Amino acid sequence: MRFEIGSLVKAREREWVVLPESKEDLLLVRPMGGTAAEITGIYLPLEKVEPAQFQLPDPSQHGDYRSCRLLRDAMRLGFRSSTGPFRSFARLGVEPRPYQLVPLLMALKINPVRLLIADDVGVGKTIEAGLIVRELLDRGMVQRLAVICPPHLVDQWQEELKEKFNIDAQPVTSGSATRLERNCGMGQTLFDIYPYVVVSLDFIKSDKRRDDFKRSCPELVIIDEAHTCAFGTAGRGRQQRHQLVKGLAENPDRHMIFLTATPHSGNENAFRSLIGFLRRDFENLPDDLSDADHEKELRRLSRFLVQRRRRDIETYLDTETPFPSREAKEETYTLSPEYKTLFNRVLEYARESVVDKSGGRHRERVRWWSALALLRALASSPAAAAAALKTRAAPADTLSIDEADDIGQRTVLDLIQDEAGDSPDITPGSQTDEETESPLRRRLLKMAREAEALKGEKDAKLQHSVEIVKNLLKDGFRPVIFCRFIHTAEYLAEELKKKMGSEVMVSAVTGLIPSEEREERVKEVSESKKAVLVATDCLSEGINLQDYFDAVFHYDLSWNPTRHEQREGRVDRFGQDSPTVRVVTYYGIDNQIDGIVLDVLIRKHKTIRDSLKISVPVPTDTNQVIEAIFEGLLLREHTGSADRYLPGFEEFFKPQKDQLHKEWEVFSQKEDRSRRLFTHSSIKVDEVARELEAVRSAVGSGADVESFFKTAMAVHHVPMNDSKSGYMEFSIGDAPESIKEAVGRLEEKSIKVRFQMPAGEDVLYLHRTHPMVEGMARYVMDSALDPLTQSPAKRCGVIRTDAVDRRTTLLLIRFRFHISDAAKPDAAPLLAEECQLLAFEGAPHSAKWLDKDAAERILKAVPKQNIGMEEARYFLSKVINDFDVLVPHLEETARQRAEALMQDHMRVSAALGTKQQTVKVEPLLPADVPGIYIYLPTGN
Repeated sequence: MRFEIGSLVKAREREWVVLPESKEDLLLVRPMGGTAAEITGIYLPLEKVEPAQFQLPDPSQHGDYRSCRLLRDAMRLGFRSSTGPFRSFARLGVEPRPYQLVPLLMALKINPVRLLIADDVGVGKTIEAGLIVRELLDRGMVQRLAVICPPHLVDQWQEELKEKFNIDAQPVTSGSATRLERNCGMGQTLFDIYPYVVVSLDFIKSDKRRDDFKRSCPELVIIDEAHTCAFGTAGRGRQQRHQLVKGLAENPDRHMIFLTATPHSGNENAFRSLIGFLRRDFENLPDDLSDADHEKELRRLSRFLVQRRRRDIETYLDTETPFPSREAKEETYTLSPEYKTLFNRVLEYARESVVDKSGGRHRERVRWWSALALLRALASSPAAAAAALKTRAAPADTLSIDEADDIGQRTVLDLIQDEAGDSPDITPGSQTDEETESPLRRRLLKMAREAEALKGEKDAKLQHSVEIVKNLLKDGFRPVIFCRFIHTAEYLAEELKKKMGSEVMVSAVTGLIPSEEREERVKEVSESKKAVLVATDCLSEGINLQDYFDAVFHYDLSWNPTRHEQREGRVDRFGQDSPTVRVVTYYGIDNQIDGIVLDVLIRKHKTIRDSLKISVPVPTDTNQVIEAIFEGLLLREHTGSADRYLPGFEEFFKPQKDQLHKEWEVFSQKEDRSRRLFTHSSIKVDEVARELEAVRSAVGSGADVESFFKTAMAVHHVPMNDSKSGYMEFSIGDAPESIKEAVGRLEEKSIKVRFQMPAGEDVLYLHRTHPMVEGMARYVMDSALDPLTQSPAKRCGVIRTDAVDRRTTLLLIRFRFHISDAAKPDAAPLLAEECQLLAFEGAPHSAKWLDKDAAERILKAVPKQNIGMEEARYFLSKVINDFDVLVPHLEETARQRAEALMQDHMRVSAALGTKQQTVKVEPLLPADVPGIYIYLPTGN
């Protein structure tokens, strides 16, 4: 016998719903009150299956006034296939902000999907990409997914996909690949057997892995930190990444989503390469797209690119998105006399080194990078200075000028697009002489010993930083301190441990720690009430810190202002629980290495950001600016007092600085004009927001989750207590065993929860698809349907209330629909479910039907008088015995609802600008009646 999709069947002594994935001999079914976790298969040749019909409630099993609300919410929260045109909304474990729907709308207008999401740091690009993925999966447009990201983001992506989008992805790294490949058959790759994967870019970029991946790559790919895959600079790792992504993009049928907060780093070639992944011809677009003559090209690019700043989305569709306010401060220090003496000696040595013309141009460049490395390390800390003075310069082992420049830039400067496998926070060396006992080497080692002696009390930068950190802690902040080098971070962490005392947890995270272990170290530090995290820029991208920290302290200035933006974006982002984040920029007032970088780059970047509310990169190569600065510092004639490190330098460099700032202003205005189009403020998001609101009503919103969970706990005598911090706390220790099993917390004594984002540290965010909510909804539904189980949610009930003037009956109805494409008659229809409240006054034979709003109001009624058990059974029996006369109205309501759903699909299709869909929506009759509740007026 063939069973229709969505029909009810009886097998194994319980009722089931037949699912669309069923085959001729294999029936895939879900329990009547169950969730996706309980889906099972029944092999028809071996097991007995027969049609079933949902029975009306037993009038002898009636409950109190909370029964209807509990059962209705349990049903809604259990639905995973919504009836609206957006199939994914019922499966989401997060309530998207309205602005996060814009990329979804854009994606559904493009087939195949090619989209670059370049929103500001902290806006929620992961959620925006996840919404697209979930929708494409639920529409059946794709079956497989690969997320390609830096290795330190693999675990974070896996967690986000599972918790927010119910996608159980397999992490693929160099450490896990061998284990996963053991499950492969002959001729298979792990990408053939795991439909959803999160792949480390380090692992997959090698030539052998890249070719295997291209052959079996999923049809949907997300590239995170996509700017690192653009082709704009040298480096084997960069070329490998570019070749990988370029090869994937060459397949015209592949859906690809690119994510980056820094699409344009000032390198025009890299930006052209990045947008070339969207469409090959975009590589040839004009440089200045903001010009009115190129509006056509700009609009064409805008179909594939969305880029919004925070101010664009703080208030969107009348919805406020709470971002923290940023409190910026500058702190300064003055070098100690001993440090000044060493600084003079090192600067003098650096000048001697770079004016030395011996050995040819290649050796000149080696000495140049060695001098820069030494000055940079000296400005960072005595620990970094000592390490640089003792270590051989990496460019010294190169064979060409280009190779020396490449290594020098990657080890000394702050490249945003570093090689993924390198450790850019290693302290660079300064020794260029190959002889181990040369006078030059002895001179450097002598200065290294002097630097070692400056650690601790003679290090004024360190000493004042202790006061700054103490003040941050005193003001209630939890700071992340960013350093440029590993030696500085480890030195600073050790010194702070001595100064802070045992009540403050201080720890360092650097590039020496494997990327997959960094987040664990962060969590360990954050468990302390007072926590200080010292980190290098290995944490400035990717790993989100807003759940644990709310202040950023730039102990070392970055030589690239975009890096400052990335550091601050780790805590200053949506989801930050603190209303204010503090940013401290720290520099030496008599250390003009810091002062010049601060004046030429950092402050100008901040001025533009404060003015336009966007982060605009330096309009030329930042490295060229830095080299120009230090050429002036090291190559000019040294005159004047020895007390001033750069006498007259500010006047010397002023024309170059003014020219740079002028170009930066012009570039910023162009960027501002271009970005206004990329915000897509005119897109018709109201249609999607309308559907999102309809789905929330049909399947339950965050407020419904809160109401349901609190009520379910209360009826089981588990009190939930409010805290001053905004979360709720309850103890599961004394709860009934059934509740412990339902929420999946058998051992834990105390649990902290919130029903809105952000949740905060050690607090669970309970959304409608969270396992605890799912478990509780399943338990309430199952126990209500089982007549042998004592349940607080009964399928029927009678109360006397002043909310009605006449006898009023509330029906809890579950409708099921087939949704199909008339243009594809052979395709299996989708199954969608929703529950409705229908209410009528009077007896069934003379029913006066009420509207939806009236039914919702009646649901909130509370009893004002007691009613006897026999009386309750009497009224329920009258409705149940005459229920047949109500069936025609229920069937007509189902048909009207099917027609409305079809119109919803057509309307959204028109809003998307896609071809008019041939959607067909059919109700599956008869509708189920899980609940009947009667409300009697007070009095006799």
